[in-house]
Amino acid sequence: MYTLVEIKGKQYRAEKGALLKIDRIDKEKGESLEFKSVLFVSDEKKVKIGTPHVKGVKVKAIVEEHGKNKKITIYKYKKRKNYRRKQGHRQQYSLIRVQDIQGLSSSKAGKEPG
Repeated sequence: MYTLVEIKGKQYRAEKGALLKIDRIDKEKGESLEFKSVLFVSDEKKVKIGTPHVKGVKVKAIVEEHGKNKKITIYKYKKRKNYRRKQGHRQQYSLIRVQDIQGLSSSKAGKEPG
């Protein structure tokens, strides 16, 4: 069983026990989270698609740790104009572990494909 959940404008495939690397959130390590913006739910037999969200289904997760990605270098250059700019960036992220997907059996909203 898995779901597609929207977190900070991006979509992630979430399964129970899965580790997700998302954009940094303002929670401390060990705090729990709850996401209600579930777009899609699938188990072995049924599929529910939200319009835009599946009502009554939520994903519970816990913050594992925070960190920074590998540094990327941005370089701008224009030939014969003596124009060079170099800039670096390290994106911050949070690792969360999905603990549970709740409300799956009570979910009546959404479309069931034929």
